[in-house]
Parts: sequence; structure tokens; C-alpha cells
Amino acid sequence: MKFFMIMILTLTTTLFSQNLKITSDKFSGDQKNGISIFTGNVNMVNGNDKLNAAKVTVYTDDKNQPTKMIAKSNVTFRIKAENGAQYVGKAQKVVYFPNKKEYQFFNSVHLKQLDTEKEIIGERVKLNAIKGTAYAEGGNKEPVIMIFNLPSEDKE
Repeated sequence: MKFFMIMILTLTTTLFSQNLKITSDKFSGDQKNGISIFTGNVNMVNGNDKLNAAKVTVYTDDKNQPTKMIAKSNVTFRIKAENGAQYVGKAQKVVYFPNKKEYQFFNSVHLKQLDTEKEIIGERVKLNAIKGTAYAEGGNKEPVIMIFNLPSEDKE
């Protein structure tokens, strides 16, 4: 089991320019189906990107390269986009597609862009860290909320 976990982590890092490190209380893997499940105090670090969750499932292709990661339950994160923008936030579920560097956030999403003080609150938010684009939807008759920090009038 330990060998399989080391192999998955080693192969996973080949997709990224920096190392991907995952720590958790428990690990289970199914190499045949390309599924690795990390549960309990899961912490993922990939360069400047960080994510914490109760459970993370990593899906790999037939070459053992990660194609999708799903984090669930009280997910918190910090992401740095290629344009230098930094985001922090929380959601109940995060789906990450490493090939596109695209994040999809679900349920009680609160995403904040640190360098501009912009915030998005919604039920479904998509962020592409390569393109620097975002998309958001409300849910159950709740609107998307976008908050901008405007300069104060007394600055002249």
C-alpha cells in the first residue's frame, strides 16, 4: 500500500511543474481503475496552490496522470493564477481539472481575489487559472453576489 501511494504521488508530480504533495489521515487506492482516495484532514499543496478538505479523490488516466481531483466537505483553498492573481475561498465541493488548470466550486462558494479585493458568492463558480476567467451562478432563488472594493471619496 505504501509503495502504491508513493508511486501515485510520484506520477502525479510529472504533470505539474512543481511537486504535488497530499497528506491525509487515511489513503486507499485502486490502481486498476485509476482512483486514489484520501480522507481525514486532507491537505494538498502544489506550488503556491493549497487546498484542505475532509476527502479528496484523485482520478488518473491509463498513464497514471491525474485527470480530475474532487475535494469534498468544508473545502478551503488558496490559488495563484498564471497572471499572478491570488484567490482564497471556501466551498463544500471543488472539482479540479489539472490539464486545463480549471477549478469548479459548488455549494456555499465564497471566492475572494486578494489583489483586487473582489469577492464572488454563489452556488456554482468556475475559475480558469490559466485564462484568468470566472463564471458564477446562484441557486435556489439566491443571486450571485459580486463585491468590489471601490476607492473612498476622500482620496484625492
